[in-house]
Amino acid sequence: MADKKQASAVDKKEDKALEYVHTYRRYIGTKETFAYILNDFSNSFNIGKYQNRFIWDVVLIDFKITAFVNIFTGIWDTVNDIFIGTIVDKTRTRWGKFKPYVLFLKIPLTVVGSLYWFLPFIFPNTPADYMPKLIFYFAFGVVMETAGTFSGIAQGGLMSTITPHPIDRVRLITQANFWSGFIGEKLPELLMGVFIDLINNKIVRWKLRDLFVGMGLLTSIIATAASFFFIFVTRERVQQTIEKPSIMQGLKAIVNNIPILMITLSGFLSGFGVSIGRQNYFIDVLGAATLQTIVGIPASPVSSASYALIGPMRKRFSTKAIWIAEDLYTDMCWLSVFAIGSINNNFTKRKVMIPTFMVEEFIEMWTYGLRHVIGQELYNEAMDYCEWKNGYRMEAMTSVARGLVSKLQGIVMSSVTNLIMAKIGYIQGKTIGTQALRTKWWIFAMGTGVPVITSSLGVLPKFLYPLTGPRRDKMYADLLERRKQMAARVSNADPEELARIAKAEIRGEFVHNRDLDS
Repeated sequence: MADKKQASAVDKKEDKALEYVHTYRRYIGTKETFAYILNDFSNSFNIGKYQNRFIWDVVLIDFKITAFVNIFTGIWDTVNDIFIGTIVDKTRTRWGKFKPYVLFLKIPLTVVGSLYWFLPFIFPNTPADYMPKLIFYFAFGVVMETAGTFSGIAQGGLMSTITPHPIDRVRLITQANFWSGFIGEKLPELLMGVFIDLINNKIVRWKLRDLFVGMGLLTSIIATAASFFFIFVTRERVQQTIEKPSIMQGLKAIVNNIPILMITLSGFLSGFGVSIGRQNYFIDVLGAATLQTIVGIPASPVSSASYALIGPMRKRFSTKAIWIAEDLYTDMCWLSVFAIGSINNNFTKRKVMIPTFMVEEFIEMWTYGLRHVIGQELYNEAMDYCEWKNGYRMEAMTSVARGLVSKLQGIVMSSVTNLIMAKIGYIQGKTIGTQALRTKWWIFAMGTGVPVITSSLGVLPKFLYPLTGPRRDKMYADLLERRKQMAARVSNADPEELARIAKAEIRGEFVHNRDLDS
């Protein structure tokens, strides 16, 4: 009889926890939500889309040398990630685990990073193989990568710990992605396209060098200010274990985290996609960067409206199903563009390609909101799974392990892309629109069909993603109870008892509800 009562009490607790998981619970207030939106805005408020053109046509660094430099800086980046990830995961401060690194590195990184945009002034009118310029470019990349790794790993972990509730987290991600567009996160890219066309057509007498320096510095300052405000006002709400996990425990947390392994494997297989970006097609083939803005006008309201689909889609379909469907849907859209452009040299004809791109953008953008929200939430779910499975969180080491795969691959693919650009006959610094026809076709192909074909295997691991349905609900119900227990013990236990509990938790020996009741 007593066993039945106890079992009934446990069932009621589980039902209550599951009800909590599916009920809206808001931890983040209006001020912090606004700051979160500003931080998301800051991540896209840049001219990184045109960074390749800055290196190719303004700084002038030879393709083959760039590939060689990328290999060495990539190897260094891979090595230091392991040590930095270990340091971050062992950090425990009054401000939290991640916040100090982001808070104290953001401004220094912006100041030092400004030197990047001054490269054309530091080495004016130098050839593509000028050795002092190449040495500076290499050394600068190593320094920025090291400091940026601390900041990047910490910021990724911070974003997954500011709220413990999955619905609240999705709300934040959705609002951030929706409102960032209205604030103007893409404005620098739009202005750059207009200014590049005005300069190339000699309507304004600016130099590309001055344009890149001015826009690069302006966007860096504004983005840093927006991000710094968020870092200053936010806090970590997901509790970390008191005892710091060892390196072996960190490796264990990576190996037994099946969701993160599937996400990483999908990213790895997708990472073989060979692409140079569609903006280069509009510039070098169709002859105007602003055409990319024009073809996106009909789809602009659709991309905003697509966020309204997130709620209904998440109620009807699992995160896994949405993740797979969005991938296949988008790939089919771009393969259609590739097929149309490859017929009768259509890729060179504005009257064919502009309507084609307009239709593609309009159709594809219906999944825009899903793509931007689901991808982030999958990673957050995987971090919660680590805590559920092991009793401790390893955001930094997990991020490092995931990053190692993508960075090692990035070393290879970045070099491959630069070598391909040389192979297809792209001539650096040449007047826009005057590349050879064969070169133009490859630029078109590497912006539409080739990336889809070469990355197509990335969808396969998505079918093996295990965290869905009842299992996901059970995970969040268990985490709710466990976090409540931890908070109670931290408030009531004496130091010696607290240390004993921490060691037990780190070994996976969790205290159950009946222990607390007794």
